[in-house]
Amino acid sequence: MESASDILKERLEKVKSLRQKGVRLFGGKFDRTHAVQDLLKNFEEGQKVSIAGRLLSRRAHGKSAFGDIKDESGKIQIYMKLDDVGAEAYQFFSLLDLGDILGIQGQCFLSRTGEKTVRVLKYELLTKIVQMLPEKWHGLRDVELRYRHRYVDLIVNDDVRETFKKRSEIIRLIRKHLDEKGFMEVETPMMQPIPGGARARPFKTHHHTLHRDLYLRVAPELYLKRLLVGGFEKVYEINRNFRNEGISVRHNPEFTMIELYQAYADYEDMMNLTEELISNLAEKIGGGIELPFGDLKLNFKRPWKRVSFYDILKEKSKANWRQGDVKALAKKAGLAFDPAADDVDILNEAFDHFVQPELIDPTFVIDFPTVTTPLAKRREDEPDLCYRFELFIARMELANAFSELNDSLEQRERLTAQKETIGDDKAIDEDFLLAMEYGMPPAGGLGIGIDRLVMLLTNAASIRDVILFPQLRKEKESA
Repeated sequence: MESASDILKERLEKVKSLRQKGVRLFGGKFDRTHAVQDLLKNFEEGQKVSIAGRLLSRRAHGKSAFGDIKDESGKIQIYMKLDDVGAEAYQFFSLLDLGDILGIQGQCFLSRTGEKTVRVLKYELLTKIVQMLPEKWHGLRDVELRYRHRYVDLIVNDDVRETFKKRSEIIRLIRKHLDEKGFMEVETPMMQPIPGGARARPFKTHHHTLHRDLYLRVAPELYLKRLLVGGFEKVYEINRNFRNEGISVRHNPEFTMIELYQAYADYEDMMNLTEELISNLAEKIGGGIELPFGDLKLNFKRPWKRVSFYDILKEKSKANWRQGDVKALAKKAGLAFDPAADDVDILNEAFDHFVQPELIDPTFVIDFPTVTTPLAKRREDEPDLCYRFELFIARMELANAFSELNDSLEQRERLTAQKETIGDDKAIDEDFLLAMEYGMPPAGGLGIGIDRLVMLLTNAASIRDVILFPQLRKEKESA
């Protein structure tokens, strides 16, 4: 059996030989009359057509041959006859490699078995393949190769290409939903002088002309709120965020979110908007309100369950985390934590351990501890709680929302307290606080993770299955 290096060597020799003979191996523009799927839908015998795509198979029968041509939309059978194309073109067809890209002019007919087929009258080689297409991908090692060589994955796996078509459709439908509700799409800086808006480790870069360090944003939140101050009442951004943290089946350091803000609204409005948006997506993309996800069956029927952070944590852990000593409770529960960790980190760890694995169907966890969320408005009746929710589906956090704090004086106090807790590396965004002093209307804010949402709606097991080019370890370090 020939090795991949032997095949590559043979193909390079073939390319060299063909070029020496003056054969054109890389064509230019080709005018198509149809994409394959359109042709199959509107097929008429005798119709003259021009199509283009990859040659995926070839079956020779003496003076005639069949093959399959595939473009982005689908696959169709072709039929070539020596008498139609001439001896030279027919012989050259036998020298083609699977994966070569062809432009074909021909005529539609039904084969003896009734299959829709294009009879080739003329063809040209548009792109010569050098590598060899795999027959199929399988096994853990090959899954890793699929991510590294996504372009090959897309060529040979129709279901993978379909996933990314659905991802594009999901984003289009999100935009349509928000546009129809009067939201305006905006863009905010991806390079920021202060990595504000979330408890996350940023990526750092340096701008040589400005002679200053900048950070890739961890969230667009503080800039979007500046727009509320400026008078825009409904804004959203489909944004790329960057967090210098772990990589897993649910985490990629570069990810996509939809973040939006609505003046004169609160987190109840954000819950209603979230329910409506995701339920509609489930029906349009998944075909109903019950969708499979791995071995789970998710029910998106509204209204969705709502539970309090402390109540559900107490129910699952059998401990009162609201009134007890957090570190002592964590130690008693056997949770591993850094002795220098603050209560916020430990509460999050306890929630992740006891509660999150139990949250399958869409569930809003509400009334978070105020200490965890310096940008959310406190409850007036219970100031140690704030108006915040997180949405969990299939054990994953999917969305985060607040009734936004619009008291500029309290905002300074709480960000200062957070800085003292976290350390000096967490700078306070003074320009944001200055903007707040000009008056920000009460508002509801919402962020939804697009990558995880696509995972749920396409039944994808890993976030890397829904990101075209995910971040990976160096190849030599891969398992």
